[in-house]
Amino acid sequence: MRGFPAWKTSVVAVALAFGFLFGLPNIYPDEPAVQVSSGSSNGEVLDSDIKRARAAVERAGLQVLGWELEGNQALIRFESIETQIAAKQIIQETLGDNYITALNLAPTTPESLRSIGANPLKLGLDLRGGVHFLMEVDLDAAIAQRLESYASEIKQMLRKERIRFRSVEVVSGDLEIRFLNTKSRDQGAGRIREDYMGVFAFREADRNGAPFSILILSDGERANIQEYAVSQNLTTLRNRVNELGVSEPLVQRQGKDRIVVELPGVQDTATAKRVLGATANLEFRLEALPDAAPREIRKFNFRANSREAILERDIITTGNSVSDARSSFDENGLPQVNISLDASGGRRMADVTKTSVGRKMAVLFIETRSKTETDDETGEPLKVRYREQSIISLATIQSVLGNQFRITGLNGAGEASELALLLRAGALAAPIYFVEERTIGPSLGAENIERGLNSVILGFLLVMVFMLLIYRVFGLIANLALGVNLILLVAVMSLFQAVLTLPGIAGIVLTVGMAVDANVLIFSRVREERARGLIDSQAIRVGFERAFVTILDSNITTLLVAIILAGIGSGPVKGFAITLAIGICTSLFTATLFTRLLVQGFFGHRRLPKWAL
Repeated sequence: MRGFPAWKTSVVAVALAFGFLFGLPNIYPDEPAVQVSSGSSNGEVLDSDIKRARAAVERAGLQVLGWELEGNQALIRFESIETQIAAKQIIQETLGDNYITALNLAPTTPESLRSIGANPLKLGLDLRGGVHFLMEVDLDAAIAQRLESYASEIKQMLRKERIRFRSVEVVSGDLEIRFLNTKSRDQGAGRIREDYMGVFAFREADRNGAPFSILILSDGERANIQEYAVSQNLTTLRNRVNELGVSEPLVQRQGKDRIVVELPGVQDTATAKRVLGATANLEFRLEALPDAAPREIRKFNFRANSREAILERDIITTGNSVSDARSSFDENGLPQVNISLDASGGRRMADVTKTSVGRKMAVLFIETRSKTETDDETGEPLKVRYREQSIISLATIQSVLGNQFRITGLNGAGEASELALLLRAGALAAPIYFVEERTIGPSLGAENIERGLNSVILGFLLVMVFMLLIYRVFGLIANLALGVNLILLVAVMSLFQAVLTLPGIAGIVLTVGMAVDANVLIFSRVREERARGLIDSQAIRVGFERAFVTILDSNITTLLVAIILAGIGSGPVKGFAITLAIGICTSLFTATLFTRLLVQGFFGHRRLPKWAL
């Protein structure tokens, strides 16, 4: 336009094209769908599998709108939430436990837009529906588990050094080592200090004529164990969520010992809760010799089988050393899990089995559970936590084992598949418990979207009426700029795939007010310059230039606050801050470039009518 630099006009034109192109996918609504993915990390979903699932769904009288297959994941689309939920059960039964089925929402954006990276906004839990879990890590159990591991390591070290001792036990949160005599205690304590400097504080004691070394866990080591337990559980939960096939999950730490998990679009909360909360782990132990002590009696995991075995307490390695696990079938058609250990676990397995060929090794399956009991004194229900340990298999060691071997004796393909999933995703470093569970249904999410859109529309209309009444034609230009600002805001959020939540909608409403505030400053300044006697073209130019400094200052301070909130905040606060920050940037653009382009193009070289401003 006349009087406006060509490069600025080009920038505005490109921004408008960008806004409409990347904002367009948001007019296409999502469809309910069932997501199908392989149960193994390197598996794939075949075209024949989806055809088989579709045929089963249609035989049940449910209509399939369409399906698509990409790599190891497929989406089968349906017309309603009710049909989607019913079809999920049918698909799961048809395909079996080697596949993961999850409820999802599939985009209907045309392929022409998706090919250039134009996708609709991602919706948060409060808008899309889903499930929210607040989980607590049992830090005391983490310390107890680590002490048991230290006890096993110290036993092996003392035996290797030929230092004579009677027992190494965990007692009341400390490690107590009973030596044969004072000399062996001095040798053992000195050797332990070399390997565990800073881990333990040492204290000596004599009980009934027996010398003891008591190892007290240091505060620093205790804090390290607790931090590791929470961090490792966070990583494990993220892996398990990925194995569930949920799109756009949120897994983040909250406070010292809690973790928040949000799964948008998930309505099958029972499966999600079972997999996320499962504390399944493995321990590999040798069967105890007749004269071995100490030892433990453990039952096999078949409930109808009363068979027992006596195991050594020393642990060869645990599920924490498992680097990969896959379910399959052996030569007899029975389910098995193929295990791969990491380097340290493989070395430990080789060291133990090379001196134990011909002996039996047990695979111990451990789960931490909780049950409700009634307090005898108060009569109130109490949640009691306990460990359930059972033997999966007890097999003779035929040769030296290394990094790879297999577990047999599992109770069905379903158990093998779930055990492989849990071990592949990683064992929890400490038991974890559900503190809070909230489910947001898709109908409530739709209601939130409707209310959020109504708030934006109402705010937009009120601002438009105000600007038209106060600034007339200039107000009309401001309203056009406001519409462009909203389009650009949605386009930028869609491009970066930001997650829109209810607080994010609040940020959009605030952005509407801030965007029009910049126009108010500009138009008020133009009025002042006209009142001072400047001609209309000069008043427009000076008004924009002098108002720009004020607009920039006020927006930069707000932008800094939004960036800080996005950096240190979480959940709703972060969603609000990100939306606000993007809105500030688009508001600056529309106020200083788009509005000026229109005003200067229409009125930069002519006298303003009295009714124009």
